[in-house]
Amino acid sequence: MPDITLYTVPQCADCEAIKRLLQHEGAPFTEKNVRGDPQALAEMQRRADVRIAPVTIIDEHIFYGPFSDQRPRILAALEKRA
Repeated sequence: MPDITLYTVPQCADCEAIKRLLQHEGAPFTEKNVRGDPQALAEMQRRADVRIAPVTIIDEHIFYGPFSDQRPRILAALEKRA
């Protein structure tokens, strides 16, 4: 399984912002659209115990909520990986 997984839904500004942040940081990730893929939705719920995207999983760290809440935690988790 990839080290970074981003669970998204279409037309989600927070999802797009997280994707741009990960790309800007040069962090390869796998995106899973939970609206179009019932298996991805079930996986997100099992791994993160939440029902709403975006959810970002970096190694063992699970982040959810709006981009403004996730951003500092994502950057800290990426810094630890470096």
